[in-house]
This record gives sequence, C-alpha cells and structure tokens, in this order.
Amino acid sequence: MSWALFHRSTRARPLWLVTASGIALMACPVAAQQTVEPPRIEAPAGSPDLQDRDAGAAVTDAPATQGEEQVGFAADNLNYDSDTDIVVAEGNVQMNREAIEMRADKVTWNRNTGEVVAEGNVAVKNPEGDTAYGDRIVLTDTLRDGVVENMLVVLDNGSRLAAMKGTRFDNGNIELENAAYTPCPVEDDSGCPKNPSWQIRAVRVTYDRAKNKVKYKGARVEIFGLPLIPLPGLSHPANQEAGSGLLVPEIRLDRTNGFEIAVPYYLRLAPDRDITITPHLYTSSAPMIEGEFRALTDIGSFRINGYATHSAVVPVSGQVIDPNRQFRGYLESAGKFQFSPKWSFSYSGRITTDRTFMRRYDISRDDRLRSTFELERIGGNSYLSIAGWATQTLRVNDIQGQQPVALPIIDYRQRLADPVLGGQIELQLNTLAIGRTAGQDTQRAFAGVRWDLRGLTRLGQEVTLTALVRGDIYHSDENLLTAVPGYRGKSGWEGRGIAAVAADMRWPFVGEFLGGTQTLTPRVQIVATPQLKNLDIPNEDSRAFDLEDSNLFAINRFSGYDRFEDGARITYGVEWNFSRPGFTVNSIVGQSYRLSDKPSLFPDGTGLTDRTSDIVGRTTVAYKDFLRLTHRFRLDKDSLAVRRNEIDATIGSRSTYAVLGYSRLNRDILLLGEDLQDREEARVGGRIAVAKNWSMFGSAIVDLTSRGDDPLGLADGFEPIRHRLGIAYDDECLSIALTWRRDYIDTGDARRGNSFSFRIAFRNLGF
Repeated sequence: MSWALFHRSTRARPLWLVTASGIALMACPVAAQQTVEPPRIEAPAGSPDLQDRDAGAAVTDAPATQGEEQVGFAADNLNYDSDTDIVVAEGNVQMNREAIEMRADKVTWNRNTGEVVAEGNVAVKNPEGDTAYGDRIVLTDTLRDGVVENMLVVLDNGSRLAAMKGTRFDNGNIELENAAYTPCPVEDDSGCPKNPSWQIRAVRVTYDRAKNKVKYKGARVEIFGLPLIPLPGLSHPANQEAGSGLLVPEIRLDRTNGFEIAVPYYLRLAPDRDITITPHLYTSSAPMIEGEFRALTDIGSFRINGYATHSAVVPVSGQVIDPNRQFRGYLESAGKFQFSPKWSFSYSGRITTDRTFMRRYDISRDDRLRSTFELERIGGNSYLSIAGWATQTLRVNDIQGQQPVALPIIDYRQRLADPVLGGQIELQLNTLAIGRTAGQDTQRAFAGVRWDLRGLTRLGQEVTLTALVRGDIYHSDENLLTAVPGYRGKSGWEGRGIAAVAADMRWPFVGEFLGGTQTLTPRVQIVATPQLKNLDIPNEDSRAFDLEDSNLFAINRFSGYDRFEDGARITYGVEWNFSRPGFTVNSIVGQSYRLSDKPSLFPDGTGLTDRTSDIVGRTTVAYKDFLRLTHRFRLDKDSLAVRRNEIDATIGSRSTYAVLGYSRLNRDILLLGEDLQDREEARVGGRIAVAKNWSMFGSAIVDLTSRGDDPLGLADGFEPIRHRLGIAYDDECLSIALTWRRDYIDTGDARRGNSFSFRIAFRNLGF
C-alpha cells in the first residue's frame, strides 16, 4: 500500500521528522523571503563553473534530530511509498542528519539502500563550514559521501573548487574531474558577479581534508581567463597556511647577466620552521643558488639567508685581475630573542666574498656591510647594553684593514630622583674597544653624572637646568696609521675631565590664528664648559658633523663621546606651530654665538667654524594624509647664501602619490675634508592609479653636482644615476608587476645598462 501527505502554502510549510519507524508531523511556520539575484557569468560549455549558484545557503529549517537514525525534513510536498520504502520530498526541500545540512528542489531517499538523490539547485553544508553545490547529487543517507554533477565547493575560507563531476567521500575528501580552483572573489564591490583574477584548471583535483591540501593533475594557471603556464605536480594548502612546494618563478633581463629565471622551492619543516631554496639561472652568467631558513622559537625568531656561485671576479675598478672562476657569495642573518620582560638579545650579520658580488646580482647597493649584536636589560630606571659591531667596506678606495671592529661596547645608565634640589640624576658608565688589522687601535672608558631640573615660572616660562660631570680614560696605539691628524690623538694613555652647565628657557605664547591655534616659542640656551684637551684624545665616533636644527640646542653638538664642545656659548631661536583640523605647520630657526674666542674644533664648512654660527632651520607642513613637506636649510651668517638646502615631500593618496627630494650642499670651502664634499642631487618617485587595481610607478635619481662643486669628481652638472618605470596590477588575490630599470654607473662587474623584471604573485599557490 502507498500513501502520501500533501501541504501547499506560500506563507508556511510543514516540517517532517523521518525516523526508522515512521513519519511525524511538526508544525513550524516560516515566512517566505523574496530576493533578486544578480546576473550570473555563465561558464563556457564543458567548463567548471566557479560562480555562485542559484541555490541559497544550505542552512535549513528542518527539525533537529535526536540520534544517528533520524533525518530531519522540511518540504512543500512529501510522498512516502510504504511498499518500496522510498521517501520523495519536493519543493524547497531541506534535510539534515548528524549536523550535515542539505537543500534542493527534490530529494528521493531509498531507505532500503540508503541512497539519497538530490536534484535541482542542491547545496550541502558539512560541520566544518564547507558548502558543496550541484545540479544533481547522489549521496548515502549519511549525507557525507556521494557523486555530484556540475559541482561547486565553497570552502570555509572562501576558496572555491568547481568540477563537471565530483565525488565526495565519507572522510571529507573530494575528487573532482575537469575541475577548477580559485581563492579569489567572484563578486565585485557592488556584489555583482565577476571572473576571478586567476584560477587553476586541471584534469583532476583531489582535496585531502585531513592534510588540508589540494593536489592537481594536468594543471595550468589562467590569469584573466588566459592560459599562462602548465603547472605539473601542483599542490597547495586549502587555507592561508604555508605548504611545501615550488613557488612562482621570477623573471628578469639585464645587460650584465642576460635573461634570468629564478624558481623558488619552499619546504615547510614544521609550523614554526621553513626553508626556501632558489636556483637562479642566467644566459650570460654562471648559475647561482640562494637559500633562506627561518625559525620561530618560544623566545624569539631568526633567519639565515645566503647566495653562492662560482664565477670570475671583476673588482670595483672594472679591470679583471683573475679571469679564473672562484667561489663568490653573500651571507646574512638576523634575529631577536626575549629571555624575560627585561632581558633581550638581538643580532644582525652580513658578509660577502668580494666588493662587487651584491651589485652584480642586484642583491643590494649598500657600500658597506655592518654586523652587530646587542644584549640589553631594560628596567624601570636602569639600562644595560653589551654590544659589538664590525664593518666590511665595499667602497673603491677603502682599505678593509682600516675598518674598525668594536668589541665590546658596554653602556650602563641608572636614573635617580634628586632628594635635595629636585629634578633627576642619571649615572652613566661606558666602555669601548676598537681594533683594526691595519690601523689604529683605541680603548675608552668613562663615568659620568648628569642632573636635570625642569620647572615653570609664574610667567609661563619653561626653564631646564643641566649640570654634567664626566671623567674619561683612553688608550691608543698605531696612531700614525690614521690619515687625518685631528682624528689620531696621542699614543698611549690619556685622561680627560669634562664639566658642563646649561640653562635652557622656552617661553610659549598661544593664540588664535586663521581659524586655528598658533604657538610662538622663543628659546634661549646658555652652555658653559671649561677648556678641554680634545685633540689629545683619539676621535673615533665624533667625525661626521653638520649643523642642523636637530643638534642646534644640544649640550654637546658633536655626535658620539670622543669630542666635547668646550667654551661658553649662547644659542637662540624661535619655534612656530600652527594647527587647525587636518592642517599643521611646524617651523624652527636658530643660531648660536660663542662667548670665547678660542679656535673652534669644528672644521670649515660645518657652519660652526666662527664665533657666530650659520643660521639653521626646518619647516614641516602636513595636510591630512595628502601632503607632508619638510624643508631644511642653513644660511651663511654673513652673506645669507644657502649652504644647505633640502626638500622632501610626499604628495597624494595611497593609490596615487609622488615622492620628491632635493639636496644641495654648498660649504664654500677650499680644502675638502672627509665627508665635506659639496653635493647636489634630485630624487623623484611616485605611483599613478590608472584604473581600478592598475597603476604605473617610477623613480629617478639625478646627480646635479657640477665640476666646481667637486673638482675631483666626474660630474658635469647633470648625471643620471638610476631610474625605473613600471606597471602593476594588485588586488586581494593577484599581484603583477613589470619593471624597467636603467643604471648609468659601472661598478666592477655590475655594468650600466637596462634591466627588466617581471614579478607575479598568487595567493595560496605553490606546486
């Protein structure tokens, strides 16, 4: 005997609970919802469709089940044939069992065989959050495994798998035939359908749920619907986690190395460790191998990166000394470890086999490599640093044996509250040892105390009083190997005592201006220091100096500790600030005057040679996130000629912007000392958004130094150094860039000329 129960309603439908013994009726009205679906982008005939299906979400209104033998139903019509034991549900069918949820236009369930056939806009959602769509699905009554026609699987992270036919197994694995995969969105910002930026087409795709990995057979990648390259052996994680495999190749073309292709292989050793091996193949140069190891520990992280090849070395001068091939390479490593809230250790190491290797292979254009380490303890009122560093020079005329190695550098500071006069006391102990294989060796130690007291007067003046006492002891030898006499000091042991007092007064005036607030702050500082025997002390860390706004009001305007400015001086200036919503201006200008006529320690061209210093200043203008402009200058005290003129500006939005820079040093000196050459340079860079996701970018550096500025140089007033132009595409799923760069200077075997690079990066891809 057969029988059926029917219910027709546009406002509500009955819910059915099917058990092993029969069918029970559970009433639960559900309001109908009407939605307007956007037009779909139809896939070509015979191709897997990655677009959203017309079927709604797989969340059901079916009643919750009480055991494994129960299946919850909700449908407009339900027929049960008791003779064949077949249940047929039609019209907005919803079904669940063991947290598996399904909806379809029609479901036929054979309770004898356990086969469930769902037809028409089918959607199945598993407890892990993945949803499978299809035109027709044949399942077991567990709803976990079966065969799907015209299948679409939307994973819980948004990635999609589509196929003409798919098989879903009880363990959650999926096998697809004539399939496609993409992690990219298939809707634009307006919610309308769009083709994904890239997708992978394959003859067969296997999704391993236990390993969370997708594997392909006969795969190729398509970008904007165009086939790009075949990808044999492709596999990748099904989420954002890294997985072992080949990464996307990098392609370059330049005059020095010819055509280059680099194919990285990524190996995930553990969740907190990985290694990347990258062979670099060239048409005009010997091949090179690159490797990088990264690790994350319980107390910190570190990485090691290296390059190696076997080729002839061309020195910086450009003349081949030894045409025979030899080992060439570069090694760097960096890391930081936090042992406790107070104790930490960090290091950075860089070393190369020769001076031209890094430029030859476009790894870096640094002219020196510095390796450092530092052990730090940071307390509430104390600080301890034990550090060291070494430098490898890559400059043309520098002698490596004269490069310093500093080991150790120890600095300890302790702050105390002054119980007598108020203010704050800081104690400092410092020691340094510098060694050279072919130059001067220096050791230094000092102990110092600094007292600062800050207060406000009744008129609103901010007054800061400072007193400093320090005792130094030095030892040096091989002093004559230092080329500049003023840096040598006396050989052997030397001592020095330093005392300084200073008073600094700032008087801010605040008022309204142009709808905003302005602050005008005159500032006066007086510093007095007894005469010191600076020239008897070796100068290792106070060599480079230029007067600017950042050091104008410093107690000691020399950088480092080896030189200390003595005598008495008065420094005066004014600072102006203006702010209104979205717009700020900050400007400072100042000058100093030495009260004693003792000859200055500062060399000519620094702005502090005479008793009256040059005038220095800085102005910074910022408008929202659109504009930031900084101008620094130094004017000659007598003629007001511009001795330093620097402009740096960033203009634009995140997608379209320009970065501009200009530097001009005119020191007006005859004898050019170390780091005191005149220079003029212009820099420009920027990016222009030409369409959504597309942009053009470029940069250029031009040396404007004339023969009059640098008589020993080869500049003619306009000498391009380097420029680059490129076009890029970027979205949340794909990044493509094509760059053209031209270098105008030869450095060893890094020759001037054109180079081209093509970069493409996919999200969630490795093979």
